[in-house]
Amino acid sequence: MFNIEEELKKLPLSPGVYMHKDSLGNVIYVGKAIKLRNRVSQYFHKSSQQSPKVRAMVDNIAEFDYITCATEMEALILECNLIKKYMPKYNILLKDGKTYPYIEVTVSEEFPRVIRTREVKRDGNKYFGPYSDSGAVTKIIKLIDEIYPIKKCKTKEFPANFRPCLNYHIGKCKGICINAVDKTEYDEMIDSILKILNGKDAKLLKELKEKMMSASDKMEYEEAAKYRDYINAFKALGETQRATMATDRDIDVLLPLIAQNSEIIAQYKVREGKLIGREIHYMNEHDSDLSSTRNEMVSAFIKQYYTGSTKLPKEILLTEHIDEEELVIGLLNNTNEENAKAKSDTMHHTKIIVPERGEKKAILDLAINDSLQVIKGLDERAERDAEKKDKLRDEITRLIKKAAQIEGSIPYIIEDGDDREYRVEAYDISNMNGLDTVGAMVAYEGAKPIRNDYRKFKIKSEDAEGDDYASLQEVIYRRLKRAKDGDAGFSTYPDILFIDGGLGQVHAVQKVVSALRMSIPVVGLAKNDVHRTRAIVFSDGSEIELEGEPLLYSYCGRIQEEVHRFAITFQRGRRTSAMTKSSLEEIPGIGPSRRRELLKHFKDIESIKRASYEELLTCDTINSRAAESIIEYFSKK
Repeated sequence: MFNIEEELKKLPLSPGVYMHKDSLGNVIYVGKAIKLRNRVSQYFHKSSQQSPKVRAMVDNIAEFDYITCATEMEALILECNLIKKYMPKYNILLKDGKTYPYIEVTVSEEFPRVIRTREVKRDGNKYFGPYSDSGAVTKIIKLIDEIYPIKKCKTKEFPANFRPCLNYHIGKCKGICINAVDKTEYDEMIDSILKILNGKDAKLLKELKEKMMSASDKMEYEEAAKYRDYINAFKALGETQRATMATDRDIDVLLPLIAQNSEIIAQYKVREGKLIGREIHYMNEHDSDLSSTRNEMVSAFIKQYYTGSTKLPKEILLTEHIDEEELVIGLLNNTNEENAKAKSDTMHHTKIIVPERGEKKAILDLAINDSLQVIKGLDERAERDAEKKDKLRDEITRLIKKAAQIEGSIPYIIEDGDDREYRVEAYDISNMNGLDTVGAMVAYEGAKPIRNDYRKFKIKSEDAEGDDYASLQEVIYRRLKRAKDGDAGFSTYPDILFIDGGLGQVHAVQKVVSALRMSIPVVGLAKNDVHRTRAIVFSDGSEIELEGEPLLYSYCGRIQEEVHRFAITFQRGRRTSAMTKSSLEEIPGIGPSRRRELLKHFKDIESIKRASYEELLTCDTINSRAAESIIEYFSKK
């Protein structure tokens, strides 16, 4: 058994990182220390100076671990990495920025492409973002594709007999694959695109407005609307995040804001001396009662946000100095050095400044004035969201009560004052002409999809193949039985089951729930003739028509579409995989081992078809005879 008092005595008086753990061994807090023994011991010497957050954490510490470091800077870097790895409950956490898209120009390639991505790498390419308006990013890339006939495909090497794709034939690509493009001309197009993404888009916007007005005058309203959408897309991006190409005037302003139900960092971008945009970053604490100081919020944001960025500003303006400021500046400049080595940014140093006068103070004041409106807007939205949440919970309560009353069971009802959301699970069955039957489950807590809890099921029983009722029963049985057996992946029970279908499907599922001696209400989601969610079906045949129930109509329709999408995607994926496997199985001399290596090496069947003799030989297990056999097979096809 871990004896905290004894283990404290063993701690060294050296720099390092410590990890507090709960009784299940989960890391609940990561911190750094100049002297590990002194810092960790402070947690267990209770005093009135400790905040409620620290007291709550200490009550949950069952053991601790530590890693020694040579210097405090090493400890700070390790602390940042471990926080990102474990996402501990009592650390201030920056919500994952992967949800925001970037525009990537692959300048590391001989013929660069413009693509949308959610992952920034130190690979020599140029990234613009992250952008909060995903739709605007899509429109900007579409506009670039229309104006500039650049390469769209991932292929980098083209054999002599390569056939150009549809993009070449319709004028959307110059034809790099058949050497029909001048490299200088291509580079000029890329330079123009980079200028647009860097904010030098006045000329393009003027041309778009002229085309919009011209189309409108000709009463070509669909064409005019297209240009209008492009113009709005540029405005929606707000010229934000053009910090990707650092200049002497690149400045970020960081303001910690406390709204009703959230702690956020407002990040203002200053480029070429102008305040051009704002991004809101939510700091995700697991317990809203354990609030942090603004100083702690800013410090946590800088360490987590900028150390993962491929480009940093020259200056960061704050309203007050943060703790360990010199150490944090050192961390930022370590990142600058790494970015310079990776050629993702020019070499420079980042300063943290608290301006007291002059133009930087004016910029800071401008951001502060704007932030007052931000807080007001966030508070208003929080109130609207809370109202919608309460209404939705009331509606789900109504469904659970009615279904339970009809089924003669005792429902679980969330009491007033309990913040827990109802867990709704929806199920659908998909097959292709009665074959390759699969099941899908999606989970929601209130209005929020819990995508980590989505599950796919391959129907195993031959009797259930092509039979929706039997397939549903198999899926529900496997899901609930695994929960009863203690499977961690199915441990959370649903409060109500939504089944895609009508009365027959409801009865089929109820039989399984009853056989397992569970009390979970079951309802069906019936569609109309145009495949829209029409009604909620109960086990006695009664229905709630959703035409006059706008909130339920929207909620049930969204869930039904999501589970149907999830099931169809799974079913199509299996079918495509089976077709690919079947195709390769027909090639003489290509057995299971070679099939696996071919797909691992070339990724898909189309790449295998296009591969030359020399390219096939680069794949492990493929010799000259096998390569000849593959080429001969696909040439006949």
